[in-house]
Formats: sequence, structure tokens, C-alpha cells
Amino acid sequence: MKIFTNSLVLKEYLQTVSLKIGFVPTMGALHEGHLSLIKKAKEENDFVVVSIFVNPTQFLKGEDLDAYPKKDAADKKICELAGVDVLFLPNAESIYGSDEVSLQAPHVRGYVLEGRSRPGHFSGVLTVVMKLLNIVNPHKAYFGKKDAQQLHLITLMVKNLFMSVAIVPVDTVRESDGLAMSSRNVYLSTKEHEEALKISKSLKIATQLVMQKNFTSNEIKKAMRETLTPLEVSYVEILNRDFELLEVVELGNTIILVEVLVGSTRLLDNLWL
Repeated sequence: MKIFTNSLVLKEYLQTVSLKIGFVPTMGALHEGHLSLIKKAKEENDFVVVSIFVNPTQFLKGEDLDAYPKKDAADKKICELAGVDVLFLPNAESIYGSDEVSLQAPHVRGYVLEGRSRPGHFSGVLTVVMKLLNIVNPHKAYFGKKDAQQLHLITLMVKNLFMSVAIVPVDTVRESDGLAMSSRNVYLSTKEHEEALKISKSLKIATQLVMQKNFTSNEIKKAMRETLTPLEVSYVEILNRDFELLEVVELGNTIILVEVLVGSTRLLDNLWL
């Protein structure tokens, strides 16, 4: 496994690679969810690049940028054992200049749901993903379905900007108790972890209602919110795959999204129907 820290050096090197490249961008603190992305990339490509970069422009003032979990030594070992060909470990100076062009998230879809409480967050996400895709120039890039709004906006960016990369969604990986895997789960105390299980439980309730032919969005959201009590709910929404509100669940075209605060930790989860 080769390790690069300089963007231009990596870009020059990858231009010599005449293989089908799969790319997995991450913020580190790798877990089984990340490994599922790497596995998928290895299955579908000849050469796999993983990046680890905690992107400062997607964190708002007062958020956990400085405290975000960092496990560099463990992450390197995980990538090596997973058969990654190139690991990219840039610092901020290798990605950003002092006065540069940046992307603006869509004025509607970038400022609802998670974007409503974190204005500007998705502009930072799209900017760094664009940069990373331009550096690596992969055939396919892999993103988890857990961050459904992020996945949607990145896919939209690639479409709107006529980029040639294929964005591949990968199913959410869960812990044995049902909690969606996230690097932020390490923030949870034992009691908070137990409380967080209400998130996946609320999605199971939604599944049961749909299986009982109850497709009414307001009734499903009400039942989910009751299940989530007393957690602080940021949102529970039912949307189609274009991120438009649905009054009635459309099987094959629906995402049920939830965000809650467990203690001071923000957790996301969703259900694709």
C-alpha cells in the first residue's frame, strides 16, 4: 500500500495507473461501515484509493472538528489489511488555498433537514468531494446510504456538473444491536448508547406500519416520534428519492430519514423503501 500526503503528487501518480480506479473518501476512525465501502470498491474495480481527511469547511463554529475521532495508526493498518492500493492522507494546506473557488450547495435541498440546523455544511461537503474526485479521477466513488442527504447532493453535483464518475450507494452497516455504525458512536456513554437504539426501533415501527399497508406519512412520523421520546428529535421526514416531501409512502421511491441528539451527539439514520 502506497501512502500519499500531497495532492499534486498523488494526482500525478494516479495518471500513470491504467486500471479501473475505485475511490472511498472518509474522515477516518474507520469501522465496519467503511470496510463495506472498501470491499465494494475492490469487487468492482482493479485499483482502490481511500482518503482520510477531516474536512474543516463542513464543520460549523462550535462543532466537534477538534474533537473528531482520529485513529491514524489503526486506520492505516485497517486499509493495509483490507487490500487498499493507495491511502491519501492530506492536510488542510494540501487541499485548500487562501482565496479560492468553492461550491454552493443547492438553495433548497442543501438547506433542509441536516442543512437547516447546519447552514453551509453541505457547501463544505460538496467542495471537498469535488476536490477529492478531481485529484483521484476515479471510475467509481463509494458513499454510504446512512448519510442519505449527503449522498443525494453528491449525486446531484456529479449530474449537474457533467462529471464522468459513477457514484455508488452502499447499504448501511449496523452494530449487532441495530445502531447504525458511525465514527461518532464513540462519543456515547453506555446509557446514551441504549437510548440511541430508539432510532433503529423507530425505523422498525415505520417498516411494520408499511407492511400493514399504512402508507400515510403523518401517521408513520407520529409513531416514530413517539418511539423516539424523550430524545431530542431534529427531524423525522418521509421523502422521495429526489428529496421531495411525500404525503403517502411510494414503495421503491421513498426514504424515511431521522436525526436526533443523544446527549450532545448528533446521530443520523434512515430507511430506504
